[in-house]
Amino acid sequence: MADARSLQARGSDTAAQAVAQVIDRYAPCALGAAAGSFAREVVAKASPTTHARAKALLFAAGRLAVFAEGVGLELSPEVLLREAVIERFIACETRGFSPATRRTLRTNLRALSRALERHPEPRLLALPRERAKAPYTPAEIEGYLRLAGAQSTRARRMRATALICLGAGAGIVAGELREVRGSDVLVRSGGVLVVVGGARARTVPVISGLQEPLLAAASFAGERLICGGREAGRRNVSDTLCRALSCDPDLPRLQAGRLRSSWLERAAQAIGLQAFMAAAGVSCSQRLGDITSRLPRLPETEMVTLLGGSS
Repeated sequence: MADARSLQARGSDTAAQAVAQVIDRYAPCALGAAAGSFAREVVAKASPTTHARAKALLFAAGRLAVFAEGVGLELSPEVLLREAVIERFIACETRGFSPATRRTLRTNLRALSRALERHPEPRLLALPRERAKAPYTPAEIEGYLRLAGAQSTRARRMRATALICLGAGAGIVAGELREVRGSDVLVRSGGVLVVVGGARARTVPVISGLQEPLLAAASFAGERLICGGREAGRRNVSDTLCRALSCDPDLPRLQAGRLRSSWLERAAQAIGLQAFMAAAGVSCSQRLGDITSRLPRLPETEMVTLLGGSS
């Protein structure tokens, strides 16, 4: 045990010596004596643990010092490592760099600023990223439709059916459900479509298995709100319907978000999204919006066919 601790201590000392050497030898030709001294000073105080990290911080501090000399700023950490100066440096001096390099420079300079603060603010708590809700299985969707058909009045049966079909069949979220009227459900372009208003106005094809019950609910509602109520601005329109359809112990609790996930899964399968992401080596869709924004819009008939909405 003692030998292991001794080896670990020697390894730590060796790493610290390597970092110290990197900092002491930092003197690029492009930097003047004052700029090089500033970079070595602030990076040494930041105490990087690896020589690679030390090099990255030295590069960022050196570039900042060159910028400061050019605009006449004092080469001191109190002046240069302020947020306003860092942002001005990034905006004015790094235009020719790639976006990734600019982000890295700003991150490293902010890290130096935090390391040299006398009373640094606590780090922000990392919050978990919201995950997509688990979709329902086709058998569970059928179970909810049976529960909807067993409601006590025709109005309740139609409203509950509309909730399930709009969520699992067209991906309409809870906030949009209160805006949909029976007249917004159309037979067009070889399928059944739902015209969605609001901030994300769009026309959505309904998947084939849920078209008929949705058309029946839309016919019953006519010009009225398809999920009930008198005003489109009412809140929590889906809560009462979800509670009424959550009485079967063999079925999970009904949630509008999970209904939307069910439609998303069906649509992703229909367009081969998993195959595309696997072939492209993409695990997150963060940049797909930038790509799709450049593509021409599909005709409505093609969109109906592609998303499984053909009758």
